[in-house]
Amino acid sequence: MSHLFPEVIETERLRLVAARPENVHPLDVYEACSQPEMDDVATYMPWSRHETPKVSKDFLDDCASKWDDAESAQYAVYPRDGEDGAGELAGFGGIHTEWPRRVGTLGFWLRPQFWGRGYSGERAEALTALAFDVLDLEVVEVKHAVENEKSQRAIEKYMDALGGGRDGRDRNSLPVEDGVADQFVYSVSQDEWLDATGGDFDAELSWDGAADASIATDTTPDDNTSAAIDTTADDDANADH
Repeated sequence: MSHLFPEVIETERLRLVAARPENVHPLDVYEACSQPEMDDVATYMPWSRHETPKVSKDFLDDCASKWDDAESAQYAVYPRDGEDGAGELAGFGGIHTEWPRRVGTLGFWLRPQFWGRGYSGERAEALTALAFDVLDLEVVEVKHAVENEKSQRAIEKYMDALGGGRDGRDRNSLPVEDGVADQFVYSVSQDEWLDATGGDFDAELSWDGAADASIATDTTPDDNTSAAIDTTADDDANADH
């Protein structure tokens, strides 16, 4: 079956693999998502930690279904060789597509032991490039709970590097455990991204599972483009959704 979304995305420090049962074992997801620490991660998320392996299996099945229908691309995130915890399941990130609006919405979360490494911006750079350079979407947006200051710092940092910014406040838009929460909304247009980056990005995308068989990704510095996103620690906890 042909898919719109790449099976594997590799950045300097991360390997993103399509979150499908044939790629990611449900028990690995359960092991990561059932730990008590996940209560902290899920504080500002519309889900809670996984209570049974069946929840993890259903999650992967849902990801695969939406992938096949080109509704969203969800990736399991693994640090690459040389990183502390290389090869461990660090979290999940992806993009939800709204084709009639030509909009992609980014989402991301990490397990606490992987916070503070700047992974959020590195992943956002790659997925924004996917949205504009491959999927030809017109806008990429990101949201976070207003109270989530760690996410705010990470998102403001990478959205500025990508040429975007905050649009406003979306009231009562995020279901949480004790009700609903407001979110801040950020966006960047394809034209703004091109102006800020020149269309260059440091990532390899593959549709056959081998990231060395990637599309062209010119990362040669250009005097008229911004530098690569700063990936120093930016408190990228449960960054965005």
